[in-house]
Amino acid sequence: MRPALPVVLSTLLLALPALAHQPIASVRVAFDRDGITASRAEGLADIARSRAVSIDDPVRIASISKLVLAIGVLRLVEEGKLDLDTDVSTYLGSPLRHPQFPDTPITLRLMLSHRSGLTDNAGYWATPLDGDIRQILDDPRAWDTRAPGTWFRYTNLNSPLVASMMERVTGERFDELMQRLVLQPAGIDACYGWETCDEQTAARAVVLYDENRVPVVDDNQGRKPDCNVRRARDGSCDLALWQPGRNGGAFSPQGGLRISASSLARIGRLLLGDGEIDGVRVLSPASVAALTTPQWVYQPGNGQTWEDGEPEPPPGVPRATMCRYGQGTITLATDHPDCGDDPFGDGIARVGHSGNAYGLRSGLWIDPASGTGVAYFATGMDGAPVGSHSAFTAEEERLAKGEE
Repeated sequence: MRPALPVVLSTLLLALPALAHQPIASVRVAFDRDGITASRAEGLADIARSRAVSIDDPVRIASISKLVLAIGVLRLVEEGKLDLDTDVSTYLGSPLRHPQFPDTPITLRLMLSHRSGLTDNAGYWATPLDGDIRQILDDPRAWDTRAPGTWFRYTNLNSPLVASMMERVTGERFDELMQRLVLQPAGIDACYGWETCDEQTAARAVVLYDENRVPVVDDNQGRKPDCNVRRARDGSCDLALWQPGRNGGAFSPQGGLRISASSLARIGRLLLGDGEIDGVRVLSPASVAALTTPQWVYQPGNGQTWEDGEPEPPPGVPRATMCRYGQGTITLATDHPDCGDDPFGDGIARVGHSGNAYGLRSGLWIDPASGTGVAYFATGMDGAPVGSHSAFTAEEERLAKGEE
């Protein structure tokens, strides 16, 4: 009797670790303002269990989480609890000033657009449950040499600090707050971390793998994890230790959103609908415009176009995937020879965000002019080659364009 196709596929994947550029799972969903128009799911969500991936399986979507975070911030702006241009020291509960430029206020607008003067060189992800994310700011490596507002530097640390502010002004835990502000109103089954997702959703997790096909994230083994945050210093995982605003990084606002491609399409539809989806108003059109309007546009000498920890692109090579950045959004297809930010290859200025972590590559992009968009992800992408016409990987180009 011939084995089922998933078993054969899992055997091949385990036997051929050298083919690291071949995705383990790839999912693509195309949509317009009214719903999903086409979808495709290939490969395995879980190699060990030979479980085929589907468009409804949740995955740690990486930095697209920042776009959804920004939607939550704009919801609080509309509620009058936050302001994009106020000194954030007011919200954080302690001064947030660049040590070399203490007279320059840092605002949410600067933080969401990565012009705050912060870097990731002092870390951002390892604060324990009972720690204080603000202690990172005492490390000189946390700061660039340039004044806030004068330089773009993509920095994950901005997101946990913003989440801490959101907690302080509402008194709500970040993951629960995002359910109230964004996910539940938009009809989306997703969660930052796994705590606010149910057992059935966590059981369908897409496993992320390293270059040797070893699980590194979300090997849930068919159940909800016992601990959904970085443990406290004594090894415990008691969420009663949480205090508003002390550690906004506990649920990984910079990259820890677990969401399916079909649900990610609902975020895209929300933006295409100027803040409304299926008759439910989540954001005002003005807030959507604030999110998607570029705050920074690349010119030589005005920003760092690679993420901290990644190699600097060689001069003259179009390796930049971020050349226009808004409030938690990227605009593609920048007309500059240093920019390789057009995986679609058609010059259309789509808006959204990409993701890259733990072997996953992801994208959510909308074209407001045509009212269409695409959401995709691929796993097992460590070592993937760059594409033919952009700085994105060849697999991302294939998924963006919908190629077989």
